[in-house]
Amino acid sequence: MASSAADSPKLTSPALLGTVVAVQANYYLVQLQTTTEQAPYPVGELLCTRRARLKKVGQQVMVGDRVAVEEPDWAGQRGAIAAVHPRSTQLDRPPVANANQILLVFAIAEPGLDCHQLTRFLVKAELTGLTICLCLNKCDLVTATAQTEWQQRLIQWGYQPQFISVQANLGLEALKPRLQDRITVVSGPSGVGKSSLINTLIPAAQLRVNAVSGKLGRGRHTTRHVELFDLPQGGLLADTPGFNQPDIGCAPTTLATCFPEIRAQLAEHRCQFADCLHRGEPGCAVAQDWERYTDYRQLLEECETQAQAAHDSATPDAAFKLKIADDGQVQQEPRLQAKKYRRVSRRSRKQSLEDLRYELDGNLDQLDAWEDMDAFSEYE
Repeated sequence: MASSAADSPKLTSPALLGTVVAVQANYYLVQLQTTTEQAPYPVGELLCTRRARLKKVGQQVMVGDRVAVEEPDWAGQRGAIAAVHPRSTQLDRPPVANANQILLVFAIAEPGLDCHQLTRFLVKAELTGLTICLCLNKCDLVTATAQTEWQQRLIQWGYQPQFISVQANLGLEALKPRLQDRITVVSGPSGVGKSSLINTLIPAAQLRVNAVSGKLGRGRHTTRHVELFDLPQGGLLADTPGFNQPDIGCAPTTLATCFPEIRAQLAEHRCQFADCLHRGEPGCAVAQDWERYTDYRQLLEECETQAQAAHDSATPDAAFKLKIADDGQVQQEPRLQAKKYRRVSRRSRKQSLEDLRYELDGNLDQLDAWEDMDAFSEYE
């Protein structure tokens, strides 16, 4: 297990303070921070490596980390990360540290808004514990009536959506104050306009964008890694690779906390049992007449299946073991019977030979005794 940022080696000499804004391979782009009392640095960013002692203690460096940089080479714009400051928050997928909120971007048209897919993203965002800002792009492609219907529908879910259009420049000014002085992780499926939104908010970013696939009706991946971008009004945006089906991967008893509808009902009445899964158990206080209840039941079954697979994988005698694929999905693969292919040690082989020799010697002694008895019988 990797050690926490608090276990990072302490500095013995003054160092520069900065924020990691990009990570590629073993290199880290650090944006330096200065106070009003300090003179500006010769450059604003340094391309850094990680000290060997950080790697030795298992200290990971993530985008968003506040780090200390030693031995700056101003001419070559290089440096070395010597320590990582403690993190306030940490996301594993995408790997971002010290984020304050998630800007969940979906398209209301082209591609059309999929309620089931939106629910998966919302549940995944709820698991992070960060503030969620739901943003619906391409609102210029639907009528005002459709926007009102979606707004009322999502309010019933427990979310207040913000309608924008990057192409028509609608709603962006109302969005900017919500991003100011925060580290915001931009997330959502491919092709909904995340990169276009960042290019509009931060013209210097110049992210690559692609059109929606006409055959598949969904977006193509354009972002390949996590990177932070400076907002003109203050704050940072973290662009993350798009994905269409995020893996939930939580305990079945935790899933209910990711639905505002369930939280609202439990705030008024408590279930009879603390481990209630809210699917009609005796004394359950959660009703079943709300829109996303079917989605909750489906995700609950998925979480139970994953939990059972993880339990079976931890059993040495199980026929299958759990494996996490490259896309993050949980898979099962046959477990090899290690004893069958294990090489016998020389000590065990020597012991087996000694046992065999002892057994043969005993049989030979017994055979000699039988021959002596036969000879004695013939003599008599």
